[in-house]
Amino acid sequence: CAAPRKGETSFIRVNMTKTLLVRVIAVVLREETVSYRCVLLCRNNKNYVSDGILQIHSDHFGFRYGTADIMCLIPSTCDTPSHVAVASATFKGTVQIPAMRAGRTESFNHTFTVCLSTMFDFNNVLQFVQSLEMFRFLGVSKVFVYKTSCSDETQRVLNFYTRKGVLEVIPWSMSGFLNVSHGWLPSHGPGDLHYFGQIAALNDCLYRNMYRSKYVALHDVDELILPQTVKTWTELLPLLESKYTQNKCFMFENNVFPNNVTLPRGGTDPARWRGVPGVDVLAHLHQEPVPKDHVYEKFKIIVNPRLVTAVSVHGVLQSHSMDGCAWVDRNIARMYHTRAPMQTELTSDQLVYDGRLLSYSETLIQAVNVTLRESGIL
Repeated sequence: CAAPRKGETSFIRVNMTKTLLVRVIAVVLREETVSYRCVLLCRNNKNYVSDGILQIHSDHFGFRYGTADIMCLIPSTCDTPSHVAVASATFKGTVQIPAMRAGRTESFNHTFTVCLSTMFDFNNVLQFVQSLEMFRFLGVSKVFVYKTSCSDETQRVLNFYTRKGVLEVIPWSMSGFLNVSHGWLPSHGPGDLHYFGQIAALNDCLYRNMYRSKYVALHDVDELILPQTVKTWTELLPLLESKYTQNKCFMFENNVFPNNVTLPRGGTDPARWRGVPGVDVLAHLHQEPVPKDHVYEKFKIIVNPRLVTAVSVHGVLQSHSMDGCAWVDRNIARMYHTRAPMQTELTSDQLVYDGRLLSYSETLIQAVNVTLRESGIL
């Protein structure tokens, strides 16, 4: 599974808004002062030039480069632009059109779409398949992955879900342009840009699906938002919208299930998966207690994307027509995060058993077996 080449992807997705602006998602050097110009291809097949206004997102975690929006003013003489290109205002050459397509549709092809974080050097095959199958049980019909590099086994699974129409893989070659960081802070990993351009990917996914999906969930592959009183997101969201009537953005508490602690789990037999690389979420049913001072940290969201203008790793940066985000009661739904331990000082008897995943286990095991077999992993 080789990394995509520079020519295989564009890192800017353009979407029309209801205002007289086109928004271009970009990655910029924050310390550099640049004036932009936008070249728009309009309905009369003529090109028009307008100013581009730069807005850098507030979450950049101290890296030199950060995600930004370039807002292109639409001249009154340009009726419904179809394409846009962006260049420095000092650039004297010819700007090639078309560069990026502008536009939107307002037919919801999907009720729930999941946007996964950037994928690099990835080989956690079993947990990826379990997550994709759980998403489908929960009501998700489309998942987006922003891929830099992965193992051959992972690529087989990506190909399988792509053929099924469940998955769309976006080649994400940011590392071919910048020295990207493997960590979320400069102190955790050197580089010019946070975590392989994760924030740019999440915003790109938000805008790709703004008018295609009723709801968008921003997730990592090792996370599952599980309802506690119903089985699916299809049943959950009406409950949330009834309870939190002024909010269309929902935040779910992070619960860490250490993947290095395997304790009795109700008799399910993982023997057939022993040759598959990755974590088995059904083997890790004990969670770390949530410290009171960390309850509101590292949460993830499900959101009405049409009310949001910018997102970050955890939550919404900018929105309109929305009265903030609602914190979901953990007894209604919460996030199951099966990963390396965060509270490394805990002993096994300090962990809290939670068997909610077992209510999905019978159908999950069957679905995972089918996928692993049909994708050639087993």
